[in-house]
Amino acid sequence: MKLGIHFSNFTVTGQPESIASVLAATARAADQGGVSAFTLMDHWFQMEQMGGPAEPMLEGYTGLGFVAGITERMSLGLLVTGVTYRHPGLLAKTVATLDVLSQGRAVLGIGAAWYEREHLGLGVPFPSLRDRFEQLEETLQICRQMWSDDDGHYDGRHFQLAETICIPRPLQAPRPQIMIGGSGEQKTLRLVARYADSCNLFAVSHEVVKHKIAVLAGHCETEQRDLASIEKTIIGGADPLEDVDGFLSSMSEYAAIGVDQITMSPHGSDPVAWTERMVERVLPRLAEV
Repeated sequence: MKLGIHFSNFTVTGQPESIASVLAATARAADQGGVSAFTLMDHWFQMEQMGGPAEPMLEGYTGLGFVAGITERMSLGLLVTGVTYRHPGLLAKTVATLDVLSQGRAVLGIGAAWYEREHLGLGVPFPSLRDRFEQLEETLQICRQMWSDDDGHYDGRHFQLAETICIPRPLQAPRPQIMIGGSGEQKTLRLVARYADSCNLFAVSHEVVKHKIAVLAGHCETEQRDLASIEKTIIGGADPLEDVDGFLSSMSEYAAIGVDQITMSPHGSDPVAWTERMVERVLPRLAEV
């Protein structure tokens, strides 16, 4: 099983001056230690459960550009971009830029958005849930078109583009990986089966994740898609370093139901030290699961 590191907390000692150095050191430790994927949040305000808007939050793609310049191996993405945050043409161009500058390591992580407060706070429209899901599907179509040979127009219900030109194109062939975040069974997982290369599920329990994968399998059958072609990732909660053996046992159960990667956020006040311990104590054993 692979390990992803999700840097979600910018409240670090000595902030804001120290944020860049802590983020850089954490990313380097992850990259050099064999972590497969490194992700940041895509929010304008910190989430309420992590202190809310009073706590620091960096703009996601600017942060990934910074990380791209100091790392070499791991994939880079946001977990995940809300479809409301950027016009789809601009989003496709942004991810293509990241892919070129990272030498082919960009991932488009995307979902339907949920954090209404930051939209209201910054004056960004927050449509109905139905409209957001319609926009999500159109955005996926637009990104795939912009990263292809088709630079013609796109006419959707929500978005209209006269020319889907994206030069330079992403380095990855045929395009950057697309990850859809969320566990909704009727809409989100259907979109995963139709458009995505990977999904991200909450590691609520083995039973819940097993059920979500079974639902995804049903959508794959409808879409005539091979379930095995979709990478199944989960995002966890408890600190693995508190019980490494127990964590690995749990990951073995997840692997048995088809999970390919566990993504964890650093715990404690020192994300650099936590990441170093993870790649030393946990990752070598996790890779054998």
